[in-house]
Amino acid sequence: MMIHLIDVFSGTDPESISTSVRLLLLLTVLSLAPSILILMTSFTRILIVLSFVRTSLATQQMPPNQVLIGLALFMTFFIMAPTFQEVNEEALQPLFEEEIPLEEAYDNATIPIKEFMSKHTREKDLALFMNYAEIDRPETVQDIPLTTLVPAFAISELKTAFQMGFMIFVPFLVIDMAVASVLMSMGMMMLPPVMISLPFKILLFVLVDGWYLITHSLLDGFLPL
Repeated sequence: MMIHLIDVFSGTDPESISTSVRLLLLLTVLSLAPSILILMTSFTRILIVLSFVRTSLATQQMPPNQVLIGLALFMTFFIMAPTFQEVNEEALQPLFEEEIPLEEAYDNATIPIKEFMSKHTREKDLALFMNYAEIDRPETVQDIPLTTLVPAFAISELKTAFQMGFMIFVPFLVIDMAVASVLMSMGMMMLPPVMISLPFKILLFVLVDGWYLITHSLLDGFLPL
């Protein structure tokens, strides 16, 4: 492995070395793809909200993790489709056709991503990282470095997801409290309230078409009609 790596840079042709460096940079970006997907898209909010739904229903592993992650992934692709399309048109295609250099392609690719993240980032969260980085107030979104915008966007998404999770928990918590009160009044203290409340929570969730409402709320948060 080390011999092959040395061979990559053994040529004296500057163009060959530049191509090798670009290849290594591309491999580095691909290795960071999972982090980019999690922290720079809508994936985090969607997955956390779906996890809250399962926890509030107390259905243990139903739906399974694979189903929740798969649903969150495809919803992320749906929400991010306009952004990814703009990145492809403004950065990837011109780069592949050798119309622009790699540096310009990188700058063009960050523009739609920054615009998406800035729409869902709270000013308080962004100011927190900008103050610690001692960055002056930017005139435009494009003046904000990704090293500052990404963590600010991430904690904003976490806060939004937990707010939605709280609203999801409330009606199911009411059902648990009602069932627990009834069982206590009947003297059935040894019977776990969760066993009795679970069918009622599932019934409520089905009657109000819960998956539709949750999906509609998530999509409306990113793609308002």
